[in-house]
Amino acid sequence: MHPISKAIRTQVDRTNEMEHSQPMFLTSSFCFDNAEEMRAAFADESDDNIYSRFSNPNVQEFVDRMCALEGTEAGFATASGMSAVFASFMTFLKQGDHLLSCRSIFGSTHTVITKYLPKYGISHSYVDAGDVGSWEAAIQPNTRMIYIETPTNPALEVIDLEAVAALAKKHQLLLCVDNCFATPIAQRPIEFGADLIIHSATKWIDGQGRVLGGVVLGNKKLVHEVYLFCRSTGPSLSPFNAWLLSKSLETLEVRMDRHASNALYLAEKLEGHQQLNWVKYPHLPSHPHYAIARMQMTNGGGIVCFELKGGIDSGRKFLDALTMLSLTANLGDTRSIASHPASTTHAKLTDAERMAVGISAGLIRISVGLENRDDILADILQALDKC
Repeated sequence: MHPISKAIRTQVDRTNEMEHSQPMFLTSSFCFDNAEEMRAAFADESDDNIYSRFSNPNVQEFVDRMCALEGTEAGFATASGMSAVFASFMTFLKQGDHLLSCRSIFGSTHTVITKYLPKYGISHSYVDAGDVGSWEAAIQPNTRMIYIETPTNPALEVIDLEAVAALAKKHQLLLCVDNCFATPIAQRPIEFGADLIIHSATKWIDGQGRVLGGVVLGNKKLVHEVYLFCRSTGPSLSPFNAWLLSKSLETLEVRMDRHASNALYLAEKLEGHQQLNWVKYPHLPSHPHYAIARMQMTNGGGIVCFELKGGIDSGRKFLDALTMLSLTANLGDTRSIASHPASTTHAKLTDAERMAVGISAGLIRISVGLENRDDILADILQALDKC
């Protein structure tokens, strides 16, 4: 069965009523018929649900559907994308270990790596996303994991997954890939050799800006370790959020097809605009990593970036001039969103740190929604005229 069909048809723990849609299991704990049944559950001799911090039918359905889409054996759902990131780090890294990461990453992930992991004695090195050939020199004897985003947030750099996976395998390192921007519709990192896949389900997976959620996916052995960490520390996904996210997965492919087609149209129309230095989109031929993007991504995703010539002042004028696009910190919504990373998501970085990851003062990130593509373009064009 095709992964899309499998994900849509997956359902767990049906009741005797045989509901066509999974009911909600809004409960903190689950009851047992007898002492032996309860003992077996706590001894991991059965798959019975015990407590919703450990497992829940709604959460399990969401995880099973994500596994079907990504092609993995197992997964564990978390309360947010950042809790998925942190759980992956803390499960597999210990005092004295070293993490190798691409330099261009989400601002909060950068904060975890640079501010909080050192408190646990975990060091790191950053490498340039576009120069995978130089990464091997950054590997240290105590390196345990390679962490990457591709495409990166917000600079839209595309990393050669096959090359990085080969490097990780050569040095017996875990490869952890944040696949949030691409989604499993456009890219399945497991097929290129990734060990762990992370999503902020808050974004395209939900697709409507309603709830927070995250998930870590991989083989059963690795995910079981993540499960043990999260079972004790508690970054669990709520059953209600899981129910919403699971339903959202049923429309993920059709939504992402529209997001991607709208984004490509927008990028093509904006390229060469007199107010812009450049436009970047993975499936735009001018993208510096276009060949890699075409090889490993079936579409370019739903994010378009461009740089205003006027710098930070023009960036603020642009946002203020928009009449339809939303100004919010989120992305991956049905509604198009504009953001200015230098003054928002990456504002805590120094100017030098921002430039090192391709975030200039005039960089604008557009999360392209499902509105009519000409309406999206018209709002951006009129705003550019006022910069």
